Amino acid sequence: MKRLKNSAIIWWTLVALVTVLVGCGTKQGDSNSQPDGRIKVVATNSIIADIVQNIGKDRIALHSIVPVGQDPHEYEPLAEDVRQTERADVIFYNGINLETGGNAWFTKLVKNAHQKKNRDYFAVSDGVDVIYLQGQGDEDQQDPHAWLDLQNGMIYAKNIEKRLAQKDPANREFYHKNLTKYLAKLTKLDKQAQAKFTEIPAEKKLLVTSEGAFKYFSRAYDLPSTYLWEINTEEEGTPDQSIRLIRKLRKTKTPTLFVESSVDDRPMKTVAQDTRIPVAKSKLFTDSIANQGEHGDSYYSMMKWNLDKIAAGLAK
Repeated sequence: MKRLKNSAIIWWTLVALVTVLVGCGTKQGDSNSQPDGRIKVVATNSIIADIVQNIGKDRIALHSIVPVGQDPHEYEPLAEDVRQTERADVIFYNGINLETGGNAWFTKLVKNAHQKKNRDYFAVSDGVDVIYLQGQGDEDQQDPHAWLDLQNGMIYAKNIEKRLAQKDPANREFYHKNLTKYLAKLTKLDKQAQAKFTEIPAEKKLLVTSEGAFKYFSRAYDLPSTYLWEINTEEEGTPDQSIRLIRKLRKTKTPTLFVESSVDDRPMKTVAQDTRIPVAKSKLFTDSIANQGEHGDSYYSMMKWNLDKIAAGLAK
């Protein structure tokens, strides 16, 4: 994930034009639902989309905006994203300064699609106990990575079920039944993780990653964390960041360093060379699930992967 420049004025002019043309093609009073009765749902990224799919299943027609593996912090919506957003019955976004921070691509998207907050689009993070960034000058900025705590993932699922039931009351019981099963699955995984991290010796309990995205994860499992850079929209892997981390690690007994699947691993390899602490072979997931058929291709499986790999790496 790399910092992208703010959207060009001409690009958003084209977005607005597409929206107008789409709107002209829809007769006033037409239902947004599919011909087969499914409601149209848009999610901003692959993690939220997977949770939505687990609740809505075959009763919804789902469009996920940010492709798998791409940065949800900074994104340039495509014409298809504009069309799907304009026609959606309900739109789910993370909030907490994710899609609305940086170049504020989501804010611009829903404005051009004439969608209204808490009527048409909803933050799935509503109710989360928010953590703030720790970098110098960033203390008033919210950390968006709430989904890396399974308890927050359950909050996301509950918010999604609530809004789907409101928009499609005929399938209320169906959504509630799916939610109950999904929460049971996530709860079981969360309890297993709690047990794993309890067994790790205190002197080895330090999660070291490239980005500081695991604060919610750390709080959930009583696992201190440190990192090279604060968030992926800032300068990444600078010499000063490496030196700071190397000095800190020389005072610890952490056995393993970790790199996320979405970042360049070279800065962490430099740290590993200077500290002689190995980098885990298995990369962690942060801002996206994996491609279908790969390990981590759902919210549940990406979280299980992270939990298993981190616990195994710190138990060495």
